[in-house]
Amino acid sequence: MPQRILVVEDEPNIRQVLKLRLEGAGYDVVAVEDGLKALEEVSHNLPDLILLDIMMPKMDGYEVCRRLKAKFETSRIPIIMLTAKSSANEKVEGFECGANDYVTKPYAAKELFARVKAVLQWSKTQRDANPLTGLPGNFSIEKEANDRINSGIPFAFALCDIDNFKAFNDYYGYHRGDEAIKMTASILLKAVQEKGTGKDFVGHIGGDDFVYISSSSNAEIIGEQITSEFDQRVQFLYNAEDRKKGCLEVKNRRGEIERFPLMSITIAVVRSDSDVIEHVAKLSDIASELKIHGKSLQGSVVVCDRREKRTEQQKASTSKTGT
Repeated sequence: MPQRILVVEDEPNIRQVLKLRLEGAGYDVVAVEDGLKALEEVSHNLPDLILLDIMMPKMDGYEVCRRLKAKFETSRIPIIMLTAKSSANEKVEGFECGANDYVTKPYAAKELFARVKAVLQWSKTQRDANPLTGLPGNFSIEKEANDRINSGIPFAFALCDIDNFKAFNDYYGYHRGDEAIKMTASILLKAVQEKGTGKDFVGHIGGDDFVYISSSSNAEIIGEQITSEFDQRVQFLYNAEDRKKGCLEVKNRRGEIERFPLMSITIAVVRSDSDVIEHVAKLSDIASELKIHGKSLQGSVVVCDRREKRTEQQKASTSKTGT
């Protein structure tokens, strides 16, 4: 389904040219001649982007922008201002009203299309971002994975899942659960930044599930830093008594005491050069299988290509079995 653009321009010739050119580029375009009609149109059908002229009769672009940004349902619609002037003060006023970008008349078609494409992509990414961590969500994760597959350059896809999170969240409450999620996001970002290449990606699927995408050679190194730091920091999310016991003791509905270990993290790494990966679904399927295996092991663990690679703490522990 094509993305929908609302053009608000009082000059008939410019309005028609914009409509034809944008439609030629594959967009669904609605064009109106003033600010009042723009607000009316938006109230019926929310566009994906608004190209908004500043100088118009009845209501100028600044006021239209202010009214749209003041309402929750329209506040996230991206706006590119169209102006015949290029003064700094005019641009500042537009940005203060909530505009995302500016195009100065007369404008080149290539520049306009580039700005439209960039703002639409930014908007989609913003809508997709997880509100708790700010990390890219499922749309961005799938796009990034597809781009890597299509490039033909080897990469690694790592699925990260917090073990025993539900028990922790139920016992301590959602606020403490959110702290665990945000802590995990910060650990992933730090590890990718310190051990990655600068071209790596971190995403948040939702809940306690995360993804990072990196080079095949760095994926396990990143995973090892994540598991190590997670194990060091997670214990401080627990009360001293529970931390000392090394578990949560919860009475179930039958009145029986159930014990849940402290949270750990399982990382399932899939290398694109170790299997034929043609689509994201296969990446997800292999990673899910690996994750099941990883969760059958004790503590934080990195499982890669169906072989687990444990943390140094696990290697030193005789109570944990290997394969």
